[in-house]
Amino acid sequence: MPFPNLFCEMLLSAKRLVTIKSMIHEIFPVGPLRCNCSIIGDETTREAMVIDPGDDIEDVLALVRKHNLRVKQIVITHAHIDHVGGAMKLRAATGVPILLNQNDYALLKMLDVQAAWIGVAAPGEVTIDQSLSTGDTVKAGAHAAGVLHTPGHTEGSICLYFPAEKILIAGDTLFAGSIGRTDLPGGSMQKIMESLHGTVLALPDDTVVVPGHGPLTTIREERESNPFLVKR
Repeated sequence: MPFPNLFCEMLLSAKRLVTIKSMIHEIFPVGPLRCNCSIIGDETTREAMVIDPGDDIEDVLALVRKHNLRVKQIVITHAHIDHVGGAMKLRAATGVPILLNQNDYALLKMLDVQAAWIGVAAPGEVTIDQSLSTGDTVKAGAHAAGVLHTPGHTEGSICLYFPAEKILIAGDTLFAGSIGRTDLPGGSMQKIMESLHGTVLALPDDTVVVPGHGPLTTIREERESNPFLVKR
C-alpha cells in the first residue's frame, strides 16, 4: 500500500479487458491510490469474483452489469484500506461473502488509522466471512485460482494463481520492477523475500503478474530485471 514518502510502488495503470479461454478479466484502478481491482468472470456460466474492490464500487458494479455477471465472492489480497475499503459496499450490493487471510484481521481494526494516514474517510467496520490460505481454491465458474499465503507486505498477504491461464493476482507482494513495502504494521523484509523467492518466483516464467498497483509484468521479467530480486 503506497503512503506518503513512498509512492514508488504506485505507477499509473490503465483499464484493460483480458479475455482468455472464456475468462473475462477486467483490470482497472480504483480509489485515490489507484489500486488494481480485478473482476474475473466465466463467459459460459457468468459467475464471477471481484478482487480488491478498494473503492469506486459503482464502477465495479457497472462492469459486472456490462458483462451480465453474477458475483459469487469478494477476495481481498490484504487488509490495507486501498484494497478493502469498498468491500462492505460491494457485499451490501451483491450479498456475497468477503474472503481474506485471518492474519490480517488486526489490520482491519486499524482502518480508521489507515484512513488518517492518507487523508480519506474511514470506510467503517469490515467483517470477513471466510479466511483464505495456501491450499484453498477460489473459483469463478470454471476458472480456479490457488491461494498462496505470501506474508511480508502484511502478515496476511495472499496471491491468487490461475494455473490454466497462467495469471497471478499478486496484491502488493510484487510489482513491475519493485516489491511491496515492509515498513508498515505487519510488514517484514525477511518474510517478503522468503515469499517471493520461495513461492512467487517458483511459478512458470510466462506467468502474467497483475500487481496491486501499476502495469502488468511477468515472472520472467521480474526474475531477470527486478532490482530487489536479481541475484548478484
